[in-house]
Amino acid sequence: MKIRLNPIVKKDLQVSARSMRLSWGLFAYEALLTMAFLLALIVIQENSSYFYYRETNIYSDLIYLFPVVAVVQVCIVALIVPILTASSISGEKERQTFDIMLTTCMSPWSIVVGKVTSAVIRILFFVVGSMPIMALSFVVGGMSWGNLLLYVLAVVLLSVFSGSIGIMCSAFCKKSITAVIMSFAIYCVIYGFSFVPILITIMMTGRSAGESVLLLLFNPMVFFEEFFSLMMTGETLINDISFSRKDVGFITYHLTQSDLWVYVSAAAILLLSVVFMLIAAWKVNPMNARGGKKRKKG
Repeated sequence: MKIRLNPIVKKDLQVSARSMRLSWGLFAYEALLTMAFLLALIVIQENSSYFYYRETNIYSDLIYLFPVVAVVQVCIVALIVPILTASSISGEKERQTFDIMLTTCMSPWSIVVGKVTSAVIRILFFVVGSMPIMALSFVVGGMSWGNLLLYVLAVVLLSVFSGSIGIMCSAFCKKSITAVIMSFAIYCVIYGFSFVPILITIMMTGRSAGESVLLLLFNPMVFFEEFFSLMMTGETLINDISFSRKDVGFITYHLTQSDLWVYVSAAAILLLSVVFMLIAAWKVNPMNARGGKKRKKG
């Protein structure tokens, strides 16, 4: 049975495979991860004498190799993916091939999914290429291969989320640079301003944050913080806070009493990604009245 591949994904992969940009990007990516790994190893080695005189097992500190390398990788992915997707549709507009793309048999949703999927696959090239370094930090650090698989899935989730923001901004902007700036502006809102309603609620009530804490479910930064904490210690940080029933709402209280927070957060981030892609598909749709007027004027 022949697998039907999205034409946009097929085209983008063929273009990427023939370009040296992907190879040089992978080289720079590997170099950054290697530098982070070696730097963490040097810091542990410098502290080894102190632990030696205290008769402490210095190898227990090697477990910190994983979060150092993983955080560097997550930051790189979070920065690269919006740039890749933010220039996808706006780039077609700049090359004046956007209207031609709309005349194909592909639906707006297929176009959006194809652009995001091609970006995620390109990121998977980087993730797979970094496997030797990640595997070394896992083996030396005493982590399991199951945790490595969960980490890869978490990076894929971040790629989809970042890609959905980029594709939405690309659908609304005519210039790629504008779409990139808009993507990182939305990044700042989601990453930073999700804490603002919690602070406002606490200031208004005097103590209780209510259900406003649930907004943190959509924050990838909080998700990865809880994810790494769960992998390293077996417990999440939000669980260690031990909210009382008076501090938060009913739903928040029960979510923070177990590891369920991480899984619900992953589902919430995926749901938000789908919403962003649906907005992008609506904007790309040529049957949209506003979009039709713009094309008529052009």
